[in-house]
Amino acid sequence: MFEDIDILKQKLDQHRPLAPSIVKNLQEDLILRWTYHSNAIEGNTLTLLETKVVLEGITVGGKALREHFEAINHRDAIYYVEDIIRKDEPFSEWQIRNIHQLILKNIDDDNAGRYRQQNVLISGATSNPPDYTLLNDKMAQFVDWYNAEANQLHPIERAAKVHADFVGIHPFIDGNGRTSRLLMNLELMKAGYPPCVITVENRLAYYEALDQWMAFGQTEKFVQLVANAVLEGFKPYQVVLGI
Repeated sequence: MFEDIDILKQKLDQHRPLAPSIVKNLQEDLILRWTYHSNAIEGNTLTLLETKVVLEGITVGGKALREHFEAINHRDAIYYVEDIIRKDEPFSEWQIRNIHQLILKNIDDDNAGRYRQQNVLISGATSNPPDYTLLNDKMAQFVDWYNAEANQLHPIERAAKVHADFVGIHPFIDGNGRTSRLLMNLELMKAGYPPCVITVENRLAYYEALDQWMAFGQTEKFVQLVANAVLEGFKPYQVVLGI
């Protein structure tokens, strides 16, 4: 499943380190696409171009303040993920809480970075998240699994499992989807792969594949969906570098 992707990664690695101007250009393109699609999946109504101007500091008339904050916050969370990678920090609950705190900043400060204190349903899902009283244990087990076993998986499979297992726990009252996609891409970027941008147009297939994993333990569709999105993630590099 991953052969073509790994060949592309080898070609990309031959161009590393990339020139700062190329890194900046690719980063701006990625942040815009990733922010737009991740927020749109959750119902944010800003268009791609509206997201672009919001990230440039311009207010879009007729759009809710929350939607502006969602764009700005998501960009800041990407910056934080990039900082984690630069500093080579180990995976931790503290890191996860910090990402979530950035996602909900100025939107729901009371719950930002805090595990939920009530039970919730995932709309449309076949299975329910664990009872809120179990969250501390579930999150500790999640990080323990990561530290003990995650490195045995291919980076794409590992990233997909981090995403799916985190969403299954659903530790926060809101912002779990955005946080899970940031954690997934943290894994991919750590390993030198392009981030996986799940597009809003692919939302239904994404939800269905995730539900199959969480409810029935059927992992193949979601891993393939992530792999396909990573393959798409090489296209900007191919345009800029000619690989």
